[in-house]
Amino acid sequence: MVQKYQSPVRVYKYPFELIMAAYERRFPTCPLIPMFVGSDTVNEFKSEDGAIHVIERRCKLDVDAPRLLKKIAGVDFVYFVQKNSLNSRERTLHIEAHNETFSNRVIINEHCCYTVHPENEDWTCFEQSASLDIKSFFGFESTVEKIAMKQYTSNIKKGKEIIEYYLRQLEEEGVTFVPRWTPPSITPSSETSSSSCKKQAASMAVVIPDAAFKEGLSGDALSSPSAPEPVVGTPDDKLDADYIKRYLGDLTPLQESCLIRLRQWLQETHKGKIPKDEHILRFLRARDFNIDKAREIMCQSLTWRKQHQVDYILDTWTPPQVLQDYYAGGWHHHDKDGRPLYVLRLGQMDTKGLVRALGEEALLRYVLSINEEGLRRCEENTKVFGRPISSWTCLVDLEGLNMRHLWRPGVKALLRIIEVVEANYPETLGRLLILRAPRVFPVLWTLVSPFIDDNTRRKFLIYAGNDYQGPGGLLDYIDKEIIPDFLSGECMCEVPEGGLVPKSLYRTAEELENEDLKLWTETIYQSASVFKGAPHEILVQIVDASSVITWDFDVCKGDIVFNIYHSKRSPQPPKKDSLGAHSITSPGGNNVQLIDKVWQLGRDYSMVESPLICKEGESVQGSHVTRWPGFYILQWKFHSMPACAASSLPRVDDVLASLQVSSHKCKVMYYTEVIGSEDFRGSMTSLESSHSGFSQLSAATTSSSQSHSSSMISRWRFC
Repeated sequence: MVQKYQSPVRVYKYPFELIMAAYERRFPTCPLIPMFVGSDTVNEFKSEDGAIHVIERRCKLDVDAPRLLKKIAGVDFVYFVQKNSLNSRERTLHIEAHNETFSNRVIINEHCCYTVHPENEDWTCFEQSASLDIKSFFGFESTVEKIAMKQYTSNIKKGKEIIEYYLRQLEEEGVTFVPRWTPPSITPSSETSSSSCKKQAASMAVVIPDAAFKEGLSGDALSSPSAPEPVVGTPDDKLDADYIKRYLGDLTPLQESCLIRLRQWLQETHKGKIPKDEHILRFLRARDFNIDKAREIMCQSLTWRKQHQVDYILDTWTPPQVLQDYYAGGWHHHDKDGRPLYVLRLGQMDTKGLVRALGEEALLRYVLSINEEGLRRCEENTKVFGRPISSWTCLVDLEGLNMRHLWRPGVKALLRIIEVVEANYPETLGRLLILRAPRVFPVLWTLVSPFIDDNTRRKFLIYAGNDYQGPGGLLDYIDKEIIPDFLSGECMCEVPEGGLVPKSLYRTAEELENEDLKLWTETIYQSASVFKGAPHEILVQIVDASSVITWDFDVCKGDIVFNIYHSKRSPQPPKKDSLGAHSITSPGGNNVQLIDKVWQLGRDYSMVESPLICKEGESVQGSHVTRWPGFYILQWKFHSMPACAASSLPRVDDVLASLQVSSHKCKVMYYTEVIGSEDFRGSMTSLESSHSGFSQLSAATTSSSQSHSSSMISRWRFC
């Protein structure tokens, strides 16, 4: 594999001629470069006017390699050929180099260039590029490659020290200015002047053997700017070294090279808007600076952004009022490192209500807008604090987290959001502070953590109870003055308090679809109609005992009775009730019956859960740990109103209630899932014993545990 290097533009705030004068002093040997033994001039050309000076040298290097490797290779020194072309008229120096030793086994090429800064003729720019291709090397190809790259990168930034060393030396000698080249005058003394110019040009062309890519000597010519201000307008819109340091941070030479090469590739091949440099760097960091992998995920992300117009989401999309009122999250100052701080009161948020009222699409858009706002705030803080800030800190308060937050479709929606964010906003989370984690948190963590990148998980800090107030807690990361008031701090936090989303705001899948929004539950939830004498039933086949059947359903219309049955034999293929029998017109309102009418309860099948009566408007969530393999049937049955025991005449309330159920029809929306026992182990106790500080949810939640099946059913009623 060919290893490549591309430097950023390094800018010296000195004239070209003075840099050349300092550069020439590195010959014939340089004490700052011990491995450079010496060099011999092979060819030399000088133009008559002294403007052009080309010199070719054979450079001798003492390679810092293991003695055994040198012995196997049969060499003590490595030779490179370097060609320097100085054009004093154009004020440029081009350096081309290649290896002479082992040229049939190893191919090393390097090009360096000194030019005048395009916007300031008294400044000098430097760039270099190189490639290393090891065809074969006595079976030590990998070792040689590592040695070469290590020495090369370790010596690249020495260039600044070397140039500054000789600039100081010139200053001590009183040389602070070197005149530019001018065409020689045609006078009797022109011959003398020409000779003098040639000597000066020859001396200025003496350069360190930059050809030694393998040893990084050409990198010694590299120099960073002497002033902190970023330089703009560098040739071909290339990055300069100081800009990288100021806005992107301290990068190794190879990391700089990866950034520049990927950026160049995007400029050449991507027709749309390319990301900002800090975002390109995030993708590289997410893939450990593997250009091919970073390029792949970045291209996918760019396509995604273009398709969904994410670049304009902050300007063109207004979050629905439901999100503004009930989404308990918002930006809140910054942490001690200058990162923007986002506060999320997850325990106080009705995740199910938000999904049911808005759909996954709107919720996803809102999360994307939060991330886009985070990117914008990072840019602002970079300017404010004068150092690179490319990520934000998220503070998640779990006070109030309970079983409702483990609503399976809601968790799946969360996993989908995590997937989208991980793919398109890598390395944006600098730190995640999880506070007041209850006992139910390990269950949520077990479900979510496999979908989070390893690098991201290492940024998580989790505190139970009031541990965040002790040593190593919140004060280590956030100034005392901005700790939110709900965490016993002094700062008023304007983050919405959340709360239950009224059921009146819930919308059906059809309604959301009509608004061109995709409900996350559209592919998870199913709708069913339940009639008097025609229950709706679904079959769950269990292979391994102790599996967990989970369910979540809403009674959209009427009252129903929910049952769970077990049978050792499979029912007949499901038969859908004919449309004519019950006038089913809604495509989403199917009705499937599995239990044959000849089956007898107790002989052909058995009840494994006590019947649960569910009223219209209730949300029911529960689970059942299976004791036997076989076939489980989940049934929703029409609930008939019982007659009044004290009188043969029906009560007015019963009559009114029966009239509300037109045509004796009920409707449910449900979702079920089977979880392996190993994935669900240990969660039952946590769920049953969870407590919540979210008073409304806690008061509205009841749990029932069946000892023989370890089942749980949770129900919520909304006022």
